[in-house]
Amino acid sequence: MNATPHGTAALVGAGEFLPTMDPVDTLLLERLQGPARVVVLPTAAAPDGAGVPERWGKMGVEHFTRLGATAESLMLLTRADAESAELAAKIAAANFIYLSGGKPQYLLETLRQTACWHAIEDVFTAGGVVAGCSAGAMAMGGRMVDFPWLWRTIPALGLAPGLAVIPHFDELPRLFVGLGRRATRRVTVVGVDGSTALVGSGRDWTAQGRGTVTLFTSKGYKRVYHAGEQVHIPLEKG
Repeated sequence: MNATPHGTAALVGAGEFLPTMDPVDTLLLERLQGPARVVVLPTAAAPDGAGVPERWGKMGVEHFTRLGATAESLMLLTRADAESAELAAKIAAANFIYLSGGKPQYLLETLRQTACWHAIEDVFTAGGVVAGCSAGAMAMGGRMVDFPWLWRTIPALGLAPGLAVIPHFDELPRLFVGLGRRATRRVTVVGVDGSTALVGSGRDWTAQGRGTVTLFTSKGYKRVYHAGEQVHIPLEKG
């Protein structure tokens, strides 16, 4: 991103659109300037087959409507869709973008350097909220674990630069929890539990939700944060 970020990123471990996320999503809605206009993008679910993205989109619209927002779901399912001027304009008219879960690599490859991704960046830099759950959270980081090659990371969309996100952190076997050791001098690894989010931008972050956020750095540092606690993201170089 070339512009200085002014918005809020929410990196959600799991549980998008469920009642357990009401407190987190209410907090995010309260950060908006003016009436909430939410766009739900179930892009990451496209590889799961016909009807799946539609189901996630419907859940998202119902969830945010219940919380008092105006919401719509956009079937941005392919890279051609991501270059659509019409879809990009609809994203640009929103102030809250939600990337739901699915396949992280597919989401990354579909959105990277497209008209719709630039529209999402513009919403963020204008002070809006961009939230990603599971695959969405992974893709929003500076780097992303390159499943199934667990020993390496690849460049991600960069809305949360310097971070690599491990979602579902409270559900993962020890093999995946060990991914915290992938922290480097340029990348801080954060494990985010279900029904939990790491919320903020730049170096100003807090843990929100019913679970915890676990932070790992290249120096072997590990700390667990609970709801409401400020998460100290180190400014590492290298």
